[in-house]
This record gives sequence, C-alpha cells and structure tokens, in this order.
Amino acid sequence: MSPDAAVIAPSASDRESAVAEDDRLQLRLWLRLLTCTDLIEERVRGRLRAEFATSLPRFDVLAQLDRTAEGLTMSALSSRLMVSNGNVTALIEAMARDGLVERRQNPADGRSALITATADGRALFQRMAPAHQGWIDGMMAGMSRAEMVLALELLGKLKQSVRGEAS
Repeated sequence: MSPDAAVIAPSASDRESAVAEDDRLQLRLWLRLLTCTDLIEERVRGRLRAEFATSLPRFDVLAQLDRTAEGLTMSALSSRLMVSNGNVTALIEAMARDGLVERRQNPADGRSALITATADGRALFQRMAPAHQGWIDGMMAGMSRAEMVLALELLGKLKQSVRGEAS
C-alpha cells in the first residue's frame, strides 16, 4: 500500500469506531441482511424460472420431501417451510396436478395425509439441487471460507438474540 493510500483509506479500527458511533447500527444491519436476502432470493427465483420452468416454493417443497422417505403431513410441511397451511394446500394441489407430488393416507393417523414426491418430482429435484448449489456457491464466491464461517457464527448469535428477545 502506498503512503497516500494509507492516508485516504480508513483503517479497520477507524471503520469500527465510525460504525460504533452510529446510533442506527442495528437498523443498518437489519437492512443489509434484508437486502442480501432479497438479492439472493431474486436471483434464485429467476434461475429456477429460466432453467427449470418452476418456482422457489415448488423447489422448497421438493427439497423438504427429499429429506424424508416416508413423506410429510401438511402441517409438518407448513412448519418446515414457515408458511401457513393454506399456502401449502394450494401449492400441493397444483404440484399434484402437475405430477410432482402425491397424497396418501397417513398410516399413523387416518385423518391426515402424507405428501411424498413422485418419481417425476424426485427427478426434477435431482436436476435442480446441483444447479441451486452452484448458484449459491457463485453468489458467495466473493467471501473466503473463513469469512463465511465467521458470518455463519455471527448470524447464529443474532438468531439466538432474536429468539431470546421474543421470549
């Protein structure tokens, strides 16, 4: 680094001091997290649409069903997707019409159904999953592994803080 660059570019400790004095730091952090989430989601949605003619909610359903051979109840699926039962019901009906999922009676509780992926649904997910992983890898390419580990740890700490505040 040239002597001039040292004068122009603030040091890490200078940046930390400036940020520490910012009385809106929490709000700025929240907005940065939201922006990152929105950007990633927008790109993933676009790529799913362009490359697989499908949606992010359909991908998410198939991803959840891929994790369990026995299937999931609508309630369990809603919980895992963090959406209402009504949203999942309409989505599952459409996916069933398209031959991606099927409902069968729950042997443990005859009042409920288990949702499973069909062979076509599993095949579609097996094509989408590696592409999705590649897209995420590409979007994270600007960060080192150590930075990703640190970000993951810090976001875990934030998650605990939010859960503690909600109690």
